[in-house]
Amino acid sequence: MKKFNLIMKDPLMEMTKNSLVSLPTPFSISFLWNMGFLLGMTLVLQIVTGLVLSMNYVASTELAFDSVIHIMRDIDSGWVMRYLHMNGASLFFILMYIHIARGIYFNSPMKLPMVWASGVIILLATMGAAFMGYVLPWGQMSFWGATVITSMITAIPYIGKDITQWFWGNFSVSQPTLNRFFSLHFLIPLVVAALVMVHLIMLHKPGSSNPTGTNPDYDKMKFFPYFMVKDTTPLMMIMVSFSILLTMSPNMLGDVENFNVASMTTTPAHIQPEWYFLFAYAILRSIPSKLGGVLAMVGAILILLVLTIKSNQLNKKFSPAKKALFWVFIVLVSLLTWIGANPVEPPFVSIGQVLTVAYFSTALML
Repeated sequence: MKKFNLIMKDPLMEMTKNSLVSLPTPFSISFLWNMGFLLGMTLVLQIVTGLVLSMNYVASTELAFDSVIHIMRDIDSGWVMRYLHMNGASLFFILMYIHIARGIYFNSPMKLPMVWASGVIILLATMGAAFMGYVLPWGQMSFWGATVITSMITAIPYIGKDITQWFWGNFSVSQPTLNRFFSLHFLIPLVVAALVMVHLIMLHKPGSSNPTGTNPDYDKMKFFPYFMVKDTTPLMMIMVSFSILLTMSPNMLGDVENFNVASMTTTPAHIQPEWYFLFAYAILRSIPSKLGGVLAMVGAILILLVLTIKSNQLNKKFSPAKKALFWVFIVLVSLLTWIGANPVEPPFVSIGQVLTVAYFSTALML
C-alpha cells in the first residue's frame, strides 16, 4: 500500500476522482438546467400544502365547496395554503414544460433515452394528479370538466362504458367519484415523488448533458457550492414572483365558473380544463371521431417518446433549420393553448384542426 502511494498521481485523474465524490456537474450548463431543482422544490411545496389542506377538506358533494370556503375564510392562513397549492400546480407545469423544451432543444432524448422516458411517465402521472385535484373544489368547472373528460373513456370499444361506470362508481360523476379522486389525488403525488427518485438515479450514472454537446467526462466541476448558488438564485426569484401573484391576483390563472357550486342541471357556456391542459384539449376536440380524439390527445404526449429513437445529431443551437423547427413547435403549442380556451365554433374548430396536423408533423421532424 505504501509503495502504491509513492507513485506519482495524474492531477486530472485526482480532480475527476474528487469531483465524483462531490456530484460532478458540467460547468457549461446554463440556467435552463435549474428546472429539475425547481421542480423538486415545487413538488415538496405541493405535497406539504396538500397535506395541510386535506386536514380541513371534506370529500362530500354536499360539503366540498363549503369546506373550501371554510379553509379560505375561517382557518388561520388557510387562504395562503389554498392559493399556494392552486397556483403551485401552474408553477409546476410551467417549469416542467420549460424542462421538456430544454431537453428537446439540446437533444436530451437521444443522449439519455431512459431518463427521458421516465420523465414522460412523470408528466403523465402529474397530469392525472392535477386533473383529479381540479375536481375536488366541486365548482361548476370542476364538475363539468370531470364529466367531459371521464366520459371520453366510453370511446374505448366494447368495454368503454363498463370502465367508465367503474371509474365513476355510479352512473354519473357523483359522491363515489369524488371519494376516488380525493384518494388518488393524495396518492399519485407520492408515486410521482418515487418516480422522480428513479429519474434522478437514472440520470446519476451518465450525468447531466451540456449545451455544447461535448464529451461530458471532460466537462465537469463540483456541484457545491457553485451550482448550489446557481440553483438557489432562480428559486428566490420565483419565490418573490409567486408572492406578488398570491397577494395581487391569486385567481388570475383560475376559472370564474369555479366560484359557483357544482350543479348537474346548469351547464357552463364553455367547458374547458386548466390552462396547462388546453393544448391537448384543443387536439381532442379537433378530431371529429370521439375515439380518434382520445387517441390523438394521448398521442400528443406519447409522441415525445419518439424523440428517443432518432439518429444522433447536433444540438439544435448548431443547426439553423432544426432551431427554426423547434420554435415553430413552441408557437404551435402556444396557439393550440389559445384555441383550447376558445369556444367550439368557427373559425376556431378549423384552425384547431390545421394546428393539430402541424403539431404532429413538426413533432416527428424535431
